[in-house]
Amino acid sequence: MIDAEDEVGFTDIYVDDDIVERVTDVLRSTRYVKGPELASFESAFADACGVDHAVGVNSGTAAILLSLQAAGVGPGDEVFVPGNTFFATASPVLNLGATPVFVDVDPETYTMDPKDFAAKAEDAENPTAVVPVHIYGHLVDVEAVLAVAADYDLAVIEDACQAHFAERDGHVAGTVGDAGAFSFYPSKNMTVAGDGGMLVTDDDELAATARQLRNHGRDESGTHQSLGLNHRLDEVKAAVGNEQLRHIDDWNEARNSAAQQYTDRLATIPEVTTPHEADDAFHVYHLYVIQVPAEERDEFREYLDERGIQTSLHYETPLHEHPVMVERVGETTLPVTEELYERIVSLPMHPRITDDELDRVCAAIEDYFETEACEESR
Repeated sequence: MIDAEDEVGFTDIYVDDDIVERVTDVLRSTRYVKGPELASFESAFADACGVDHAVGVNSGTAAILLSLQAAGVGPGDEVFVPGNTFFATASPVLNLGATPVFVDVDPETYTMDPKDFAAKAEDAENPTAVVPVHIYGHLVDVEAVLAVAADYDLAVIEDACQAHFAERDGHVAGTVGDAGAFSFYPSKNMTVAGDGGMLVTDDDELAATARQLRNHGRDESGTHQSLGLNHRLDEVKAAVGNEQLRHIDDWNEARNSAAQQYTDRLATIPEVTTPHEADDAFHVYHLYVIQVPAEERDEFREYLDERGIQTSLHYETPLHEHPVMVERVGETTLPVTEELYERIVSLPMHPRITDDELDRVCAAIEDYFETEACEESR
């Protein structure tokens, strides 16, 4: 049995005295909603992204939902989403009465395949929007996705919930479409000590609509102009976000550096497929996801677990195969996504992972496959 302190943890959450002090100041102020911390966080986040507007909300899911709603998505519309993503990419589509159209992914980057997107768009009856997902911290092929979207006059709502300040082709995640959605869930590259999210956009009207929708549809005069709910981001979480934002660039660099160490070490193991980082991309590695032989994945994970190395699956079920999706949308076949989900394993990844921990993970993976090779040769 491995002691807890000797485990290689899957992730790590950063809290320092500055964060605690800033939160304490908010608590003592008794100003907990719609105050200066949120205004400051929104302004700083917008500046960091290089956009005109940032709208703080209570989750990444809400950021996607309000972006779609503010872009006019509603009943009868078709919205393109990739099969390889978390459930929250598509659940807002269903909640708005629209229909998700599932798109397969690129076998190297695991992001939306522009060719399959184009084919699905051509076959669609009422194409309205696309939600490309910058999965695991790597941007989609931005230019190709935008080109297809332009051909069909689609709203582009980027799911950047795993890709804070990732880049590709000179574009920053969340800033190339009509709106971008970010999550601050505790395991993300930056957090707000709980659920939280941010919607970013250069569209004045979309931003104004989103601000109304997050606050019961109220305008500045207090009149309810539309049917909204409470999706506000509170002051305590905004205070944490302000402090975390100060560190995010360094953390992303540290994640990328750790990923390169993984890749260099694991590239020599034939049974392991390491993540691909496009030449024109800066991958921020929210997750470091490898592929191993499908028939060995459970045994492989158990082997690492016995050695105190935590792993996970992102995700266990492709988006289009969840029962509610099949019930509401029907059956879909996405060959690349489905094969990928038989093989993927997420390794420990966070900015403070040490060289020793990286070495332990890589050594255990090397030992596992060497042992397997020896047994097969007997």
